[in-house]
Parts: sequence; structure tokens; C-alpha cells
Amino acid sequence: MLSIHLVNDILKRSFREDIGSGDLTTNYCVPPDKVGSGRLMAKEEGVLAGIDIAAQAFSFLDQSVKSKLLFKDGQRVNRGDAVLIVEGPLQPILTSERIALNLLQRLSGIATQTALWVEEIKEYPAKLTDTRKTTPGLRMLEKYAVQVGGGQNHRLALDGGIMIKDNHIAAAGGIEKAVQAARSRAPFTLKIEVEVTNLDDLEEALAAGVDIVMLDNMNTEIMHRAVQINAGKALIEASGNVTFSRLKEIAATGVDYISSGALTHSVKALDFSFLLNR
Repeated sequence: MLSIHLVNDILKRSFREDIGSGDLTTNYCVPPDKVGSGRLMAKEEGVLAGIDIAAQAFSFLDQSVKSKLLFKDGQRVNRGDAVLIVEGPLQPILTSERIALNLLQRLSGIATQTALWVEEIKEYPAKLTDTRKTTPGLRMLEKYAVQVGGGQNHRLALDGGIMIKDNHIAAAGGIEKAVQAARSRAPFTLKIEVEVTNLDDLEEALAAGVDIVMLDNMNTEIMHRAVQINAGKALIEASGNVTFSRLKEIAATGVDYISSGALTHSVKALDFSFLLNR
């Protein structure tokens, strides 16, 4: 899912933002010929995601910087675990430190929360999926982290499928008109999803022959009724106001997918630190 070119592009933008015209502190305090090593440490328990990206960040400014990975993405780490050892010129290592930490912490936080949510509904058939509520410029990395945590990806971008939401319905003049317009232009291999907020809209969407129905901000009683009305005609996705405390009751309604922006838009970073060996 992640190409080296994609990661390089993200790193290029990240370093440009962070360095500005130069790392004054490191350049003034650390001799350019000074070499050494350091270790990247986990400061709390969680699921690791982005360790290869962190290693790529450390060598981005100077290819002579070498990293040794001690853990792999998807593995659980504990407080005090060293996950990466870095060796080489200290100037580029120190300048790269914050970029490596920021990305690793962000992605590991997403993977950790996703794994927790997936575990919560493991006894149900429903699959957990993310949304497009991601950090601008980091979507592919964040959706990768969701996969590492055991979740699934919704659309990667607007060209990933047809998802007719309330504003599309209003602009098109109704669910049936919106679906007919989309189906008349879309390739037959492309699925059409429609967002509904009540059971009447659900029946209209099913009558229009949609492939996926998103139940938006429904309570679990109505969700359960929606699953019964659907009777396997389309895939059912529950979305809106999805919290950890509601996961089991939502999954128990029989929906096929549960999507939540909380997996990416408000997740807590997993804490790491980088320490030079003395």
C-alpha cells in the first residue's frame, strides 16, 4: 500500500516545514564529523506502526545513516522497549529526530486504537473501517496504520467509489434521481453507496438497487430494524456517533461494517523518545 515514492514525498514536505533555512541548534553545537548512535524507545504499551518510515526519515538527509529495526509493524511494544537503533553522523540524525518521532507516534497511536476497537467486536461478523477524516497530506500513512491495527479501509480518495451523501441527494433532487444519474455514467464494476438517515430513505435506496447503504447517526434499535428490512439486499454500513462504548451494541445489530472517523481524526499518539548512546 505504501510506496517509497509516496513516503519520500511526505518526508520531503515534512523536512521542508521543520528545518526551514537550517537546523541552527544542531549545526552550531554538533561538529559535522561527529558520529554516534542512538535508540528509539517506546514510552508506553501499544501496537507499532511506521517503524520503516521512521528509519527512512533518519536516513533522508544522509544515506550514510543506518538503522537497525528491532520490531516490525503490527507487533505490540511495551514501555522501555528499544524499537530502532540508529548509527551515523550525528548532525543529520538529530535534525531528523522529530520527523521520525512525529510519524511513528501518530501512526502507532492509530494502530493501537484500531486494534483495541477490533478486539472489542471480534465476536461479531461486522468489520471496522476508517473514513476520509484524516490529516491532510498523511491520509495514505494513516490508512496504512488502520490496516496494521487490524481495521479495513473505506475509500482512499473521492475516486475510490460512489458515495451519495445528503448534500448529493439534495442537489440531485432525491435518492432515486441521484442513484440513476450515477449508474448511468459509472462503469458497471463500480459500487454505489447511499447514506440514509431513516427507514423510508433506506427503502428508497434499496428500491433504487444500491450496493451499499450507510446508516447515518441511527440508534441501535433503528439499525436493527434496518438490517431486517434490508434482508441481505445490500451491504449495510453503520456510521456517525460511533464511539468505543457503542461498538458492541452496534455490531450486535447485524450490520456488515462499522465506520468511524475517530480512528484517525482524534486519536492519541503513542509516546516514543529518542536517546543518543553516550
